[in-house]
Amino acid sequence: MRAHFAHVETWVFDLDNTLYPPGIRLFDQIEARMTAYVMRLLRVDAAEAGALRARYWREHGTTLAGLMRLHGVEPGPYLDEVHDIDLAGVAPAPALAQALGRLPGRKLVFTNGSREHARRVTAACGLAGCFDALYGVEDAGYVPKPEAAAFAAVFGRDGLRPERAAMFEDDQRNLAVPHRLGVRTVLVGPAAEHPHVHHQTEDLAAFLAGVV
Repeated sequence: MRAHFAHVETWVFDLDNTLYPPGIRLFDQIEARMTAYVMRLLRVDAAEAGALRARYWREHGTTLAGLMRLHGVEPGPYLDEVHDIDLAGVAPAPALAQALGRLPGRKLVFTNGSREHARRVTAACGLAGCFDALYGVEDAGYVPKPEAAAFAAVFGRDGLRPERAAMFEDDQRNLAVPHRLGVRTVLVGPAAEHPHVHHQTEDLAAFLAGVV
């Protein structure tokens, strides 16, 4: 395993359901707030709003991207509202913090959420000092992963070399472009066969401990 990562100098991590386990169900709060936002904006009931939220995620990468393209939504207030969640259920992850600390090179977070959301969640997880940079969707001009333009914006801004990077994601769609660019890709979640996924794990801390 270590040989596959010996060349890596930049480690890129998604945030939600990647740096913390999905069992915390933190994203349930975000989805509920997104649904409520769509209900209010479009004056639809909860069932239709939930269906639209899911459809925009499938077709546009994120619900926000669909709302921006189809309804002219301003991203800043939307992101503030949907990320105003309770983090009391998030426990510190000392094993992950230790594993991250042992990685050579730079460590980044790149999320389709906001930079402030990344700051709050990493702090709640006890990972505040583990990363060299936090990149939110605003750093990609509000273009979300999995679109190539999102990676071009953030990777270009950071100056990382894709062929010397590894990326960790719970959404396999978001690994297709990095794979094409030469990034070593890791799916964090249940095993699934995808040609753009090099590795898979459901225990990020243990996986990282095994690559250095």
